[in-house]
Amino acid sequence: MIALQVDDLGFAYGPRQALQNVSFSTATGRFTALLGPNGAGKSTLIALLTRLYDLQQGDIRVAGYSLRRQPREALRRLGVVFQQSTLDLDLSVEQNLRYHAALHGMPPGLANERIELELERQQLGERRNTMVRELNGGHRRRVEIARALLHRPCLLLLDEASAGLDPASRQALNAHVRALCHDEGMSVLWTTHLLDEVQASDDLIILNRGSLVAQGRADSLSAADESLEQAFARLTRNLAAA
Repeated sequence: MIALQVDDLGFAYGPRQALQNVSFSTATGRFTALLGPNGAGKSTLIALLTRLYDLQQGDIRVAGYSLRRQPREALRRLGVVFQQSTLDLDLSVEQNLRYHAALHGMPPGLANERIELELERQQLGERRNTMVRELNGGHRRRVEIARALLHRPCLLLLDEASAGLDPASRQALNAHVRALCHDEGMSVLWTTHLLDEVQASDDLIILNRGSLVAQGRADSLSAADESLEQAFARLTRNLAAA
């Protein structure tokens, strides 16, 4: 099954074309990495996926629902962790989760059940009453993941979620999200510009200068005796030279 389908996506800021005829899909239950250097178009794509920007060309479908024709149904099936934190620092972990549940119209009983489950799943039970401003970066990200999963999305989107974390916290967050895929069947789109956050068995999408330059399993995109780093450099260098 397809978790996310992007068809012929194009977007321009005035005369500058940020995305050009981008099409790809991500499979249900898979960890898909969206990779690209700065300026590749990742941020524009995320803004379109989350409807921060309106679609100009093409369409996006989340679990089969079109963002152009059925935006509410599509967004209900999407959970998002943005690069910049959107947690309320002056509320506790649990208060942040309850606020999100209320925004989604969850009855109190259902909200209680799901909050307890996510606190346990994200290993945040002992920090439920801690003010968010007192948490380190890694734990704040876990709160954001818990919040994003409360309404049971089909696809979890993490936009440069490891930005600003120390190496140990970055590695732990990456491993934690992968465990959600493996253990819970979660579909994940993880955007990054860091090659060490990509594993050989991941599905990989590479953007550069607004164009899709490669899609497939990470270990299938490298030529013989070529590392992922070398393949990435080759793919992005070739486009830059075209």
